[in-house]
Amino acid sequence: MKVLLVDDHPLILSALKAMIENLVPGVVVNAVSCAREARFTLQVQPDHDLMLLDLQLGDANGFDLLTEVRQTDPDLSVVVLSSSDRASDVIRAIDLGAMGFLPKRMTTEELAEALRLVMAGGIFVPTMTVNAVRTEEEGAPLPTAPAPAAETLPSFEELGITPRQADVLTLLLQGKSNKDIASRLGLSVETIKDHVQAVLRALGVSSRTQAVLAVGQMTQRRQAR
Repeated sequence: MKVLLVDDHPLILSALKAMIENLVPGVVVNAVSCAREARFTLQVQPDHDLMLLDLQLGDANGFDLLTEVRQTDPDLSVVVLSSSDRASDVIRAIDLGAMGFLPKRMTTEELAEALRLVMAGGIFVPTMTVNAVRTEEEGAPLPTAPAPAAETLPSFEELGITPRQADVLTLLLQGKSNKDIASRLGLSVETIKDHVQAVLRALGVSSRTQAVLAVGQMTQRRQAR
């Protein structure tokens, strides 16, 4: 597995690189400190599996780099790693195609567990309620602090989705468009739209951002058992 770590703080960059290498033996971590180095690294080594991206970079806005990477390399999973834990930043990152959001305020143990999860292809987001995301999407003020995770979220086994809908959900969470999902699965766009709506209904949400949040909470709840 190859990971591109982008953070402009030398000490954090070094500590995170060492942590990731200890978590997964044999992982290759390329650590860079700015957007320019990140772009160059992806150009000469396009086979990275995961990018861990800080939002505060000296030569670029992390959100802008996230948008750029999602457009130029849509198969690269990007997880934001930030000192911010504002709900608006989490939601914006997910809206732009991030597969997760790791606040640096977490303890070393929590961060290590979250990194292990995302490196295994899982999703990690700070604890928020789906209602908080709906509030943000509707333009109303968010609560000043994240609310507890909703205990009513179903487990994956309880969702009742078909294997094909599970395939659609996997690609949906990766930020793929309906057209791209249809092409990958060999189905019509209209059929994919039907599957997407069924998946969103099963999750009890109405948007991709809410789906990522719900799945992130479900994953964390399962790991806590």
